[in-house]
Amino acid sequence: MSDDQKNLTIYKIAELSGVSVSTISRVINNSPYVSAKTKAHVTDIINKYHFSPSSVARAMTSNHTQTLGVIVSDITNPYFSELYLEIQRYAVDFGYSIILCNTFYGGSNHGVSDAIPENTYFQMMLDKKVDGVLILGGEIDRDQISDSYKEALNRMGRQIPVVILGQSVPECNCTFLNRNLSGGVSALIHHLLALGRRKIGFVGGEEGIRTTTARLAAYTQTLKNLAIPFDPSLISLSNYYAPDGYRAMAKLLEQSETTPTAIICMNDAVAQGAIRAIADKGLRVPEDISVVSCDQFPSGEYNCPRLTTLDQQNSYLGRMSIMTLISAINKDSEGINISHEPRLIIRESCGARLGSQFEQ
Repeated sequence: MSDDQKNLTIYKIAELSGVSVSTISRVINNSPYVSAKTKAHVTDIINKYHFSPSSVARAMTSNHTQTLGVIVSDITNPYFSELYLEIQRYAVDFGYSIILCNTFYGGSNHGVSDAIPENTYFQMMLDKKVDGVLILGGEIDRDQISDSYKEALNRMGRQIPVVILGQSVPECNCTFLNRNLSGGVSALIHHLLALGRRKIGFVGGEEGIRTTTARLAAYTQTLKNLAIPFDPSLISLSNYYAPDGYRAMAKLLEQSETTPTAIICMNDAVAQGAIRAIADKGLRVPEDISVVSCDQFPSGEYNCPRLTTLDQQNSYLGRMSIMTLISAINKDSEGINISHEPRLIIRESCGARLGSQFEQ
């Protein structure tokens, strides 16, 4: 066997076959999502160069375990579960298995009070010899990150590729995929104003978390730019789940001197809780209060009323996260850039279909 054949990589197989690297990976892993014609063609190329699929797989992942670590702050949160499903789908396509580590960092939804320290999982990932780690949420999303966390993160990052779906943090030896955290908030406000709503509140989200900080800043800045009076009593922060949305909305309705005519919620789960709190006060959505959300979850269109929301492209973000990690593992010098622009989805909860302007 020649040296060229020994050094054959999946990229060379793809070039010789005239198909993508992902298609080669699917053939190697006997994926059902490859046509019989393509599979036969790729197999012929592999056989021509005297390599079995397993040999190509080993060449593709020299000294690798074909295992990835995914550290998530709460897998029960629809935001993270949707991301993870997309990550898992693409990992399997590329022949990787996943070790999922759930820290319970956002555990208010299920009564878990003690989060598992992420540092514990960092060391576990190294002990398990994973090829790379993807981090979704957790302490990395805080406005203020501890030095001990950054030190542990850098220690892991010096040994294996680490990709973080979140905003860049100075002095962190990792690859960051920056999301547009505040995108779409201004569009929500403009839409509510067009419907005649001017007393616009904001509920949900935990203080000190980057997503909350960014969206709240976009909310206040947009009101300022439009010369809409800012009323701090119309802001009620809590967390990211339906019970938090209920408590935050109930508190706002009890303590605010002004009843809002519209509410921007941190996500669809918070909106669900807020709508229940509004109903318990004898008010109606959207007739009395319009409700909109900053982050669409899969079940939002089955809510009653259906939720007006922002599509944050969570599936796309999950897909790009795993592609970035695999590229880093394969030492692909070509970086992956993401284009993350949330999209407004208008449904019933904002009142757009009532056919008349609301009172100010």
